[in-house]
Amino acid sequence: MAKKYALLSLTAVLAVVIISFSLSGTGNSLVFALNQNCTTVDKAAGDAFTVKITFTNTGKTEGTWSVNIAFEDSVWSQVGTAQNLTLTPGQTETLTWNGIVPANATVGSVARLVVYYDDSFQALNWWIHVVPGAELTIKSSLVE
Repeated sequence: MAKKYALLSLTAVLAVVIISFSLSGTGNSLVFALNQNCTTVDKAAGDAFTVKITFTNTGKTEGTWSVNIAFEDSVWSQVGTAQNLTLTPGQTETLTWNGIVPANATVGSVARLVVYYDDSFQALNWWIHVVPGAELTIKSSLVE
């Protein structure tokens, strides 16, 4: 009988732990973003944006990389045009990309900036939050 209660208690504890991890995983991305001092830019579908990223060659020899960016969300993405970057050791250069939030970007969605270079990638803490393109303002009112 004691084994039965011990097994039941262990099962209950495991269920609580699993549910706890499941629930904490659903909101982690927003908490993580806030804790990482990310910057979120509000844009409506069809709005233009500019991305500027500064790179430095921290190696000992000259290097050449193919670099590209993308804003990625589960609903929409926007990919830039790949650029070649050649840097000598210690050299720094800034690359710029211009883009437009796609017309099919869902209001309320959030896409994260990802940088792709050669066979690697790095997600940066820059986000585009899609906001409504229309905004209602009360121009006047009257009560008699």
